[in-house]
Amino acid sequence: MLDLPSIRRQFPILSQKIDGKPLIYLDSAATTQKPQAVLDRMQKFYGEENANVHRGMHVLAERATVAYEHARVTVQNFLNAQRPEEIIFTKSCTESINLVARSWGRAHLREGDAVVLTVLEHHSNVVPWLQLKEDLGIDIQWIDIDDHGHLKTEMLDAFLKKGNVKLVAVTAQSNVLGVRPPLPDIITKAHAHGALVLVDAAQSVAHHQTDVQELDCDFLAFSGHKLYGPGGIGVLYGKKEHLESMPPFLGGGMMIQEVHQDRFTPADIPQKFEAGTPAIAEAVGLAAAIEWIGQYSWEEIEDHEQSLIAAAVETLHVIPKITILGPGNGGARHGSASLTTGALPLQSGCLSFVTEGVHPHDLTEILGRQGICLRAGHHCTQPLHRRLGITASTRLSVGIYNTEEEITPVRTAVIQAVKKLSS
Repeated sequence: MLDLPSIRRQFPILSQKIDGKPLIYLDSAATTQKPQAVLDRMQKFYGEENANVHRGMHVLAERATVAYEHARVTVQNFLNAQRPEEIIFTKSCTESINLVARSWGRAHLREGDAVVLTVLEHHSNVVPWLQLKEDLGIDIQWIDIDDHGHLKTEMLDAFLKKGNVKLVAVTAQSNVLGVRPPLPDIITKAHAHGALVLVDAAQSVAHHQTDVQELDCDFLAFSGHKLYGPGGIGVLYGKKEHLESMPPFLGGGMMIQEVHQDRFTPADIPQKFEAGTPAIAEAVGLAAAIEWIGQYSWEEIEDHEQSLIAAAVETLHVIPKITILGPGNGGARHGSASLTTGALPLQSGCLSFVTEGVHPHDLTEILGRQGICLRAGHHCTQPLHRRLGITASTRLSVGIYNTEEEITPVRTAVIQAVKKLSS
């Protein structure tokens, strides 16, 4: 069992009060808070190791390079990738997906080829492919969801049978509904028809173990700031053979072997995709976050967070005018707690809801004044919200540091806010 008091003490930001009330941070799907171990490691880098990497022979440059490449190996081990050069550092999950779209996509896709997306996707895994649709004339095929929020995977079967699908780009976990698509099944089917698979793991990577060899995905992307690490650092995992077939994404220093007035020769992977001075301290901080979370059991983390989501459902479903989105009858749960811990094998991390007659922005603003941090809006998933027949929702999302005692005050605060906004 997780020692929650000990865990919470490691997050300095959680000790503060907002207008005299304890901070209740339930917005980890937007970004996670950072443990002291990450803050200390980044401070040590800037205080003792700061220099550019792969460029100097002096002692600080050597320290910085060792720390940076250690971070790469740490991510490799975290994902169980075969080789460190299969790990590319970017500035975000968004950039990682754009790298695949702009590099692999432009090199391998032609007019009439298809990319399959799902209505669960974050805009970061939609817009880059729509840009290729405009530029190259590729087709975009969409997998819909059923009334429980789960993908209609039979649609994938139909798309694959057409023979023109080259890539399936799919989230590992919805940032609105928390549902997890059946990745092993999707990847197996795609590969059987010669298509590659890109997994957007931004929402899943902090909640359960990720093994790219077991998944056998071709690409996987995530951001450090959603894994208790710093902002400004992202990761792209790619199988070596795919990365080597891709042209550079950006041009500049460090990504070349030779430059002449009329030509250049790119460096080998991973440097080929890391032009310019990278986010060195942020990579080091990400490694510290991975090492920090590695001291805890993934099974215990998942069990704890599942219990928090179940508690949130029990807390919110009794409130009049609230509809919880996602798994459940009719695509939503209204007035009935149909979700329990045992019914959550395919959902994690967050839940979203709408309140009749109350806009999510107004609701979360009032809650925020009381120190309760939730997210409001379309959460960069407008296609999903349109599919659900709404324009915005309120999202509650959890992390390793949250407690059930933090869930309980949400009900009272929401009831009071709804009463105030409805009067």
